[in-house]
Amino acid sequence: MSKIGKIFFATTIGLFVFTYVSFAQDSSKRNVTITSSFKPVLKDAAKINFNATPPVADTTKPKLQYNIPNQNLALGYQPGSLKPLALDIDSGGRWDNSSYVKLGIGSLRTPYLQMGISLGDGKTAGVNIFAKHVSSDGKIDFQDFTNTQVKLGGFFQTAKNLEWNVNTGFKQDKTWKYAITPVSLTLPDDSLKQSFNTYFGKVGFHNINKTSFGLSYSPEIRIDVMSDDNKNSESNTVINLPLQKTIGNQFGVNLGVTFDLTRLSPENKAALSNTMWYISPSVLYKTSKINVQAGIRPSWDNKTFKMFPNILAHVEMPDSRFILQAGWTGYIRKTTYQYLASINPWLDLPTSFKNTWIEERFVGLKGSVGDHFTYSAKAGYTKLTNQPLFINNYSPEDGGKTFLVVNEPRINVLTMGGQVGVAFQEKFSWLADWQVNQYSGLKVNDKAWGLLPVELKSAMRLQIIKDLWLKGDVFAWTGPKYLKADGSDGRLKGAFDLNAGLEFRITKNLNLWTQFNNIMNKSYQRWNMYPVYGFNFAGGIVFSFDQSTKK
Repeated sequence: MSKIGKIFFATTIGLFVFTYVSFAQDSSKRNVTITSSFKPVLKDAAKINFNATPPVADTTKPKLQYNIPNQNLALGYQPGSLKPLALDIDSGGRWDNSSYVKLGIGSLRTPYLQMGISLGDGKTAGVNIFAKHVSSDGKIDFQDFTNTQVKLGGFFQTAKNLEWNVNTGFKQDKTWKYAITPVSLTLPDDSLKQSFNTYFGKVGFHNINKTSFGLSYSPEIRIDVMSDDNKNSESNTVINLPLQKTIGNQFGVNLGVTFDLTRLSPENKAALSNTMWYISPSVLYKTSKINVQAGIRPSWDNKTFKMFPNILAHVEMPDSRFILQAGWTGYIRKTTYQYLASINPWLDLPTSFKNTWIEERFVGLKGSVGDHFTYSAKAGYTKLTNQPLFINNYSPEDGGKTFLVVNEPRINVLTMGGQVGVAFQEKFSWLADWQVNQYSGLKVNDKAWGLLPVELKSAMRLQIIKDLWLKGDVFAWTGPKYLKADGSDGRLKGAFDLNAGLEFRITKNLNLWTQFNNIMNKSYQRWNMYPVYGFNFAGGIVFSFDQSTKK
């Protein structure tokens, strides 16, 4: 480009710039907007929609499996006992932070006192205190009866997966030998009074949860010391060491060891020792339908060895209302002064002891029908070796008012028994059980002196209205055989005893109660020459109160 062209081009550019600036400074304030038709944007990302689908309604009825312990009473052979007074009003149990005091008086000059106190949170620690006293004076001379007992029980848990249990107490049973013939015979009270004082204590512990090796253990030691008014005393010590190991969900192994030591110290006589111990190894198999325990029980009775079987089975039938139970088991029942006095309080001090070997074979059914009815039935054969029996002491100085303990080397017993129960919430409950025993095969004694052939017990509780309860019980039996003074045998009359009681609330914490015993005023005897009380009644108040529980 020539020089003149360059000058022209520069001049043109300058004019253009000048013109643009002039327009920008114009007072009209014109705006220039530049619009682009293209605008870059990102595409929306695709999202996953989580729409919940409602489940399909399940209309099938679920079948729930419950493992509820059977509440039926065991129907094993056991001689019955009856105190002179047919008065059995309530009994102490374990309370959940609820305490009460029960006071009353009866027609046979019967003072009645019962108290229960519960302390603790009921989960990690607790203490129960129970006390009772009752006494009566019958219409027959010396037909008196006194029972006093105090019990204290407690438990507490430690941080090492242990729960300790402690029980201790005192019990006194006092009666008189009122079976005197002739009635006009006068004897000092000291020769007629029969009193037994017992101190007892038990300590044990068990693991709350199984160990890492599947072990459960619960050792305990129990000591009883009993004495009478004739300065005879007896101590009983039992050490029990049970151990169980689970293998998987269906198998387990039991291994228990029990020591039972007794020492009787008669007045001015040499002491008697009675010792037994046994081992109980067994294998367990348990499913929802079958529960089987198979084992043996090797036992040593004062150095005499005896092997017992220990086989028990519970099998649920295809119809779940029926459970088959069967067993073949055996054990040694210790014969002690304390045990014999609990059956017959008018016995003479035994001069020797032989423990009873019991071997039982049984088969039965149990179960429930509907939600309110339960039942059980059982039949079996039991062999008793060295069974103690009671006969009147007809010596001239005694006259039959005390009983001698005689030993029967062998008794065969055919047993049949059953139990039925009905319950509708807490408004109505009824329970009845019966047992029939047929004794045979005796070697030394002619009859099974003092053992009951047939026994029936029944108890009922009914809530009539909101604050009024009626309870009643019946017990009956066929009279046992007894030995007469001339050496022949006789049979006592049967018994039928009907009792009833009422309790109603008058305030939140105060109830009134009354109890009527032997309503039909039947005269009968559990032991020969010792009639029980006729109709009698008692009544009083119950004051209950609760303790607060820390949460």
